[in-house]
Amino acid sequence: MSDTRTLPIPDGLDGMRVDAGLSKLLGISRTVVVALTEAGDVLVDGRPAGKSDRLLAGAWLEVTLPQPDRPVELKAVAVPGLEIIHQDDDVVVVDKPVGVAAHPSPGWSGPTVIGGLAAAGLRISTSGAAERQGVVHRLDVGTTGVMVVAKSEHAYTVLKRAFKERTVEKRYHALVQGHPDPSVGTIDAPIDRHPRHDYRWAVVAGGKPSITHYETIEAFRAASLLDVKLETGRTHQIRVHFSALRHPCVGDLTYGADPTLAKRLGLTRQWLHARTLGFHHPADGRWVEFTSEYPADLAAALATLADDY
Repeated sequence: MSDTRTLPIPDGLDGMRVDAGLSKLLGISRTVVVALTEAGDVLVDGRPAGKSDRLLAGAWLEVTLPQPDRPVELKAVAVPGLEIIHQDDDVVVVDKPVGVAAHPSPGWSGPTVIGGLAAAGLRISTSGAAERQGVVHRLDVGTTGVMVVAKSEHAYTVLKRAFKERTVEKRYHALVQGHPDPSVGTIDAPIDRHPRHDYRWAVVAGGKPSITHYETIEAFRAASLLDVKLETGRTHQIRVHFSALRHPCVGDLTYGADPTLAKRLGLTRQWLHARTLGFHHPADGRWVEFTSEYPADLAAALATLADDY
């Protein structure tokens, strides 16, 4: 089975490479686009297009997409270290440990928050895709901290709207290399897929608007501990923004962190923690706020830095 789509190339993609432009237009990875071009499944004005060809606005695009594989299966598996901070009839708030994804996805066979909640016997909202029911926001596998999942259908609708309308307060603590100047500031820089590496994101002209506010909590000799407030919620936003400033999160080798410093601090992942999450409760609108303490590896890294003085 396949899905053939025929549409005109929009003005915004004029002059872009086929792999980059179709990735943006269709919401698929550049790797998939390249495979489609190699199979002859991308036609522009009836002619096969190569991955590095340039798109022409107004030309007719015909793409044949394979039908997706069967849906990712949700497995109810207990997750060690997954702590329930709060639960009621509408929401469950958890403290997510490192190495745990928010929900199942292709290519991920490890533990998930949704699977852990199912194993604990919690009923969650059935809204959303089958593998991510109840999920209204996500944390990276390597990021720890507080996360909310909807239990009722009403809560799912209300919380999804709240995240979209930016009425949720998301505060992270991030340990970044060096000392951002100024020590308190705002990063306003658009984010989109990295132009060469599909698994990464980057500050890209014409990307999605992305705004990060930060304030230095404590400055160490080699790094700074920041309180970070997200105004938008792009994938890898904090990691991308501070990497662009040349102050990557300590331990974040994907975005240019110094591996020597990470090793000295005993870190095998980025020092990034979802510290506080606040929102209007779906049931009655009252403001609620939840906080997560640092896990052992992040606390130990801070202690090592403090001993540098």
